[in-house]
Amino acid sequence: MSKRPVPGVSRDQRISDEGLVRLDRQLRIGVKISNAVLQQWISRYGDEARELLKKHGYDFNE
Repeated sequence: MSKRPVPGVSRDQRISDEGLVRLDRQLRIGVKISNAVLQQWISRYGDEARELLKKHGYDFNE
């Protein structure tokens, strides 16, 4: 018997504060995230993501 597929993260969850928590967790454990993907986080979350990235040593000033 095979497992049924489980859907990924919904759009509402991706753009909620939960998304920033997930990003913070990934950065804390040292996941390597490309600059293009980090830019998407900034586009989606704005200054909140920028501050979080700065806290982890990234600098994305426009």
